[in-house]
Amino acid sequence: MNKLIPKKVELTELFYDLVFVYAVSKLTGLLSHIPEGSSFLQQFVIFSIVLIVFINTWMVETVFTNRYGRNSIVNILFFMLDMAIVLFMSNNFNGSIQQWFRPFTLAAAILSGTLVLQYSLVHLRTTNAIDKSLTRLFIMILSLRSAFLLVGALLPFNIGLFVALIGVLSSWILPGIFTSRMTNRAINFPHLLERLTALIIISFGETIVDIADYFKINKFDIYSILIFLIICALFMVYITQFDHYIDENKPNQTGNRLIYLHYPILFGISLITVSLDFIGENELPKPTAIAILYAGLILFYLGIFLADFYNKAEIKKERHVQLIFIFSTLFGLILCNFFPTFEGIVTITTIVTIVNSFTLSESMGRQTRTN
Repeated sequence: MNKLIPKKVELTELFYDLVFVYAVSKLTGLLSHIPEGSSFLQQFVIFSIVLIVFINTWMVETVFTNRYGRNSIVNILFFMLDMAIVLFMSNNFNGSIQQWFRPFTLAAAILSGTLVLQYSLVHLRTTNAIDKSLTRLFIMILSLRSAFLLVGALLPFNIGLFVALIGVLSSWILPGIFTSRMTNRAINFPHLLERLTALIIISFGETIVDIADYFKINKFDIYSILIFLIICALFMVYITQFDHYIDENKPNQTGNRLIYLHYPILFGISLITVSLDFIGENELPKPTAIAILYAGLILFYLGIFLADFYNKAEIKKERHVQLIFIFSTLFGLILCNFFPTFEGIVTITTIVTIVNSFTLSESMGRQTRTN
């Protein structure tokens, strides 16, 4: 098989990624600081919807850049404009959702509009029938999202929220429904993989920043090291899968599956980040904090195992690896509820994540040496 020639990831793309990770870190504050009169569940629903807006926007822009982007002045200007809009959206989560819903939704509509404009420019410029059809599809999807967001922002909150939600979900789901339309214009898979990997690495960096309080002199102890080891073990699982197991040279890929499986990974990292604060505080009952932590772990591991579709033919996740991940994670969840102290939760979760990371790495290394 001929090796795919990866498209270079430009420095402007990595610069663009930074603002989205900042947005997710600010969004995580919705879960860390629950307003009086709200529940964690209510905040989580809001968090989920807004996170989908951010990730979906990033994904659509990344796919556009992958297929049609050039490191031109026009593309760089669009990057800068989108970054400014995302910065505005990221810094307006103060107070209740009724207070920031309208400016946020209007900004999201404008952000979708810039994507419509980018696809429209390609549509007008290209003479390729496949590209005409594909750009027309994305213009339709993004115009639909822009229209629903704009109308939702102008309507009374209770109705507008519902209308805006339709727009968000449509742009999230429709690309998956129209996957067959994209097979004739394959993605540059190595480029997409590198962009997604960079986004996750930066996200882990934000998690490191968030747990830095445990390394202050008045808090530092053995459990600070264990919390750091939890993050390291999760990071090792991610890079083992996406740097060693995955086959970068799969031809004729739309990339949709790779994109969608990163949603649970990003959700998982966000929940783990928040829960590592909660387990050291008394803002939430410990069983709730444990549930959030292990929901994050399960989502993260789910995304990792969904990536098996892209694995190299000679390296597979062996059956015992899957069983160890399932049983160790569930056993850890049960044990944490039997020992619901900060020390107990941290110790048990460290063991769980290290066991899982070692199991995956050992299996990969052994198969690599055998082949």
